[in-house]
Amino acid sequence: MKNVVQSIKVQLKEAAVKSYGEQLKDVEPVVDQATNPTFGDFQSNLALTLSKQLKQPPRAIAELIVANFKADENVTEQPSVAGAGFINIRLTREFLESRLNEIRNDERVGIAIAAKPKNVIVDMSSPNIAKEMHVGHLRSTIIGDSIARTYEFLGHKVLKLNHVGDWGTQFGMLIAELKEKFPAALTQAEALPIGDLVTFYKQAKKHFDEDEQFKARAHQEVVSLQSGNPESVKAWQLLCDQSRKSFANIYNLLDIQNLQERGESFYNDKLAQTVQELEAAGIAVADQGAKCIFLDGYLNEEGKPLPLIVQKRDGGFNYAATDLASIRYRVDKDRADELIYVVDAGQSLHFEMMIKAAVKAGWLPSSVRAKHVPFGLVLGEDGKKLKTRSGETIRLSELLEEAVQHAREDLDGRMSEKGRSESEEWKDAVSRLTGIAAVKYADLSLNRMTNYVFSYKKMLSLQGNTAPYMMYAYVRVKGISREGGVDFQKLGDSARVTLQEKAEFELAKQLLKFDAALEVVIEEFLPNRICEYLFELSQKFNQFYEACPVLNAPEPLRTSRLILCDLTARTIQAGMNVLGITLPERM
Repeated sequence: MKNVVQSIKVQLKEAAVKSYGEQLKDVEPVVDQATNPTFGDFQSNLALTLSKQLKQPPRAIAELIVANFKADENVTEQPSVAGAGFINIRLTREFLESRLNEIRNDERVGIAIAAKPKNVIVDMSSPNIAKEMHVGHLRSTIIGDSIARTYEFLGHKVLKLNHVGDWGTQFGMLIAELKEKFPAALTQAEALPIGDLVTFYKQAKKHFDEDEQFKARAHQEVVSLQSGNPESVKAWQLLCDQSRKSFANIYNLLDIQNLQERGESFYNDKLAQTVQELEAAGIAVADQGAKCIFLDGYLNEEGKPLPLIVQKRDGGFNYAATDLASIRYRVDKDRADELIYVVDAGQSLHFEMMIKAAVKAGWLPSSVRAKHVPFGLVLGEDGKKLKTRSGETIRLSELLEEAVQHAREDLDGRMSEKGRSESEEWKDAVSRLTGIAAVKYADLSLNRMTNYVFSYKKMLSLQGNTAPYMMYAYVRVKGISREGGVDFQKLGDSARVTLQEKAEFELAKQLLKFDAALEVVIEEFLPNRICEYLFELSQKFNQFYEACPVLNAPEPLRTSRLILCDLTARTIQAGMNVLGITLPERM
């Protein structure tokens, strides 16, 4: 539908120029989806925007533009004017039928691959070694994965990077604790016997805070690690490997694929040169012993210039230096056309300043788009930041497993009501798909900047904009196939869509809006637009299903409606796939 909108814009512009001359040759008409389908499928307020310039009533302007509008009879009907001067445009039945028949056997349900694919890097998830993944990492992981999947589906080359916190002063504390409590681990080729790494971190931190001698050893271990001492490096690697196993379990549960780790340590040998070049260019300057970048327009609470610190007083490099080094590497080595950082809203100022500093240094050319994609908080049902009853951060693994358990209880209850019987293996598989899908969809269905309340009851509901609602629309089509013994792939090349009923027209139009929803995701990084599209598609399919008999309809209407059912199911499946959600064949 994107090409249709562009064509309408061109036709409106030509009609405006024909009506009022070359003074409107630079006009750029806006064409939106019509809010009320009674008036048409698309609407433009062009006449209202031109009224002041032309010094005429907008309705008179609209009527003249419509009179000079040359409609493509194979695509749109002649426009009409409504209200104060809105121009309404309706698609023809011939176009809808033709387009649906073009895509009915297309595996991509009509979504074209990008003519000029881009190299896109999505920086997402980014947990810290030896710390528990929490709901903030959940949001970064889910939103980042959906954005990456959308780019991939549209034909772009995507590199998903996990910028883990695997370097820094905290490792001195952890290495010192490891050497003291488990010295044999450094000489044995076995897994670390420390059990829960998060508990180990808390014990080491307590030791660090209470024992000055231990604190001194921890500081020495930092120096030893940074200088490349083999024993310290091995201890660091053991700790990183232990964390990676924990992260991998969560990524497997969430079906996060091809996420490459490139942590802070990857850029460690590039930091000194990064700061030296910033200094040489006069961008980084000494300030109270630290090396800082000062950007125009950034002030602290006292009204003084706000520094972006790249190197601390003690000589240690700040994470701004790491991020700037990573930009250089991603632009120069990875040849990235787009850099996308999916990180919580609390880091907005850092990324804003860091990107501007990279531009100032000449490391981020205008041809490369760099965007911070922030997101809000996950709240408990009490409206406060989601935590355990004891006030601790909820373990992500436990939260996801609880979602699966809630899904199983919900499934058992519904099956008991209907007297259904299924194998334990089937119920386990469907519960896992549904539970994880519910968590993902609940997050993605909202504008990412919104704080949202985490509620298993709401996210597992069969009503409203939820994953189970989408799943039921999909399995309903699969049920039609099973009930009627229909193989959608064998309807025949001569089978055609013919639209008669209002519900068929509404479903057909919604099917053709998928490309527009996908484009919004990569333009504005809003996966919720896919959810909104899928919800509306599912609603229109259910309305169609109630109003239009399928299996009992006479031919060729039966086959036409079967094609609509199949296109709906495959479009839902494609949309849910870019959200990172797998659908069951039955529920």
